[in-house]
Parts: sequence; C-alpha cells; structure tokens
Amino acid sequence: MKERSDKLIILDLDETLIQATQKELEIPYDFKFDEYFVYRRPHLREFLVGISEHFSIGIWSSAGDVYVNEIVRYIKPDNVDFLVVWGRSKCSVRRDVTFDTYCFEKRLDKLKKKGFRLEQVLVVDDSPSKSRTNYGNAIYIKEFTGDPADQELQFLYDYLLTLKGIDNVRIIEKRGWRQ
Repeated sequence: MKERSDKLIILDLDETLIQATQKELEIPYDFKFDEYFVYRRPHLREFLVGISEHFSIGIWSSAGDVYVNEIVRYIKPDNVDFLVVWGRSKCSVRRDVTFDTYCFEKRLDKLKKKGFRLEQVLVVDDSPSKSRTNYGNAIYIKEFTGDPADQELQFLYDYLLTLKGIDNVRIIEKRGWRQ
C-alpha cells in the first residue's frame, strides 16, 4: 500500500468530476444511477490516477450519502484509494439570509480528526457557496456540463503539482489559477 501523502485533495462530485442529469444529453452516457444519466468528466481516470501518485484523495459532496457512494463505486479506478468518501451527512447546513435559502457547506475542520492540518488540505469544487468557509483551501473549477472536449482536469492536474511542495497552501492565491 502506498504511503499516505501529507497533502489531501478533497474533490466534489457533481459538476466537478461528473455530470448527472435526468435528461439524456446528445452524447452517450457512461452509466445510469436511478433516473440519472451520468457522464464522467473527460480525463477523469487519468486525473485520479495521476494525483494519487502525489496526494491523498478524498471525495466530499453535498449530495446524499447513498448517491455519493454509488457514484464513487463507478468512477474510482481500481488502483486509487480515497481516504474519505463523504456525502451530505458530513456537511453543515447554513442559511443564506440574502436569498432566504439553505446551503450544505463543507467545513474542512472536520478533517482535523483524520490527522490533516488545514494548511495541507485543498478542496476542489465548482460551487464557491459549498466551501465558503474554506477560502484559503479552495480551488474553484469550471462547472462540467457534459462537454466531451472539456480539459479542466488536465489543467487542474498541472496546477496541483505546483502546490505539492508548498508548506501552507492557504496562503497561496488560487484565484486565476489557470494562468
């Protein structure tokens, strides 16, 4: 078994690694889950295998736990281990008073119990509202909507490698990370 990396990359699922929709797109879907047609983001397998050589990986989605576990079962390469696979039950509910709505937030301090320092944790998500309290740890990527020409994971892989040797990722400016 590979030694655990000091750095942990937490990946969101929906619109980050996959697109799940009740309406079939004009391209072939990768698999179905209940009433959802699920499309893997292009280069997903290579991305997961590649970053697993350098980082520990976790999956954390605000979707239901059963859904998360089933989707992960379909997308996880055999030679990649996920340190955590968390769904909505690990999220915190936050009220947005401006829009009078509720949001499921991913509070990274829950990872301290797993032995990770927040200075060594990165969260990758397409939705800033889900990791609002983790600004220094967050890398926001473009939403995946099923485009087969999408290259976001290739760009992200290259960027993550630049952070591999950084002692405190929270102090690194990550806005505009594609440049």
